Amino acid sequence: MFVDTALITVKAGDGGNGHISFRREKFIPKGGPSGGDAGKGGSVLFVSEDGLSTLFDYRIQARYEAQPGENGGAKQCHGGDGKDLILRVPAGTLIFNNDTGDLMHDMQKGETVTIAKGGKGGFGNEHFKSSTYQTPREATPGEKGEQFNIRLELKLIADVGLLGKPNAGKSTLLAALTRANPKIADYPFTTLSPQLGIAEVDAHRRIVIADIPGLIEGAAQGAGLGLEFLRHVERTRVLVHLLDVMPQDESDPVENYRMIREELRQHSQALYDKRELVVLNKIDLVPEKSEREKLIKRICRELELRMDRDVIAISGAARTNLHALLERLWKELNPADEVEGWKSPATTA
Repeated sequence: MFVDTALITVKAGDGGNGHISFRREKFIPKGGPSGGDAGKGGSVLFVSEDGLSTLFDYRIQARYEAQPGENGGAKQCHGGDGKDLILRVPAGTLIFNNDTGDLMHDMQKGETVTIAKGGKGGFGNEHFKSSTYQTPREATPGEKGEQFNIRLELKLIADVGLLGKPNAGKSTLLAALTRANPKIADYPFTTLSPQLGIAEVDAHRRIVIADIPGLIEGAAQGAGLGLEFLRHVERTRVLVHLLDVMPQDESDPVENYRMIREELRQHSQALYDKRELVVLNKIDLVPEKSEREKLIKRICRELELRMDRDVIAISGAARTNLHALLERLWKELNPADEVEGWKSPATTA
């Protein structure tokens, strides 16, 4: 499990100020007070929404303010209320007061909660009139809306888990697809702990990808970093099995694939049955097109995989075919997705 965090400031709208005025109409020389009350400020609400999986948007914008209330007007005109600001977050988001460390709310699925309340509007002088106080010349200012420095935390489960032998190129691929900066080197277990990145398919579609420590033979019995790897990868929705087509140790990619599949089977049948996309990496190391095609066909044939559905060939280092990979992953994760239905995480209502 990973933690996605963001620090933001939320400010509810201030209430408007009450108005002071007196009626001045023809044939009514001694008109009474007519200053109207002001509107209240908008509140800041958080809504947990299906389809959201990260707090990425809240790292781009740091301050969110609801609309203030309108001031009161003459002729007993009431000021309009400010619009509430709705911030959309994934279910499971924890909202902390960053100044005190207190947990303000734990967002559950389908829940709406008010975090910062808008200020009340002030009273106009018409509000203070009475039989004994017929010409009040006072009005009250609006109350300030609440403001909080907030820390958002989401215990995040990755959409996609990268699995493969050490040096299969997982860290390089994660760095190429996302803004993550995992440690990359040519020795086993470069990745000692899960690394998380967010890949942007386009402006409205994002995929959470986890590079998890490499798997070796005997992992299901605890060899290497295997148990930690297996516990993390079983939380993902789709597996990307990264296969080095030209291993430095001159091992057979087909046998490497079978070894890792067997480790998954020994650990958990549910993990073994999870949807998997086989990604043939480092195809740039086979410069001849005919040789490359022959190699890919051999791997697909021996593993009984379909190139049009189960396999895609890329190069993480050369950034070859990466957008096609993201599109394939998005379709796996969102088979009935409609981009037009996407909503901004911050809206007024």
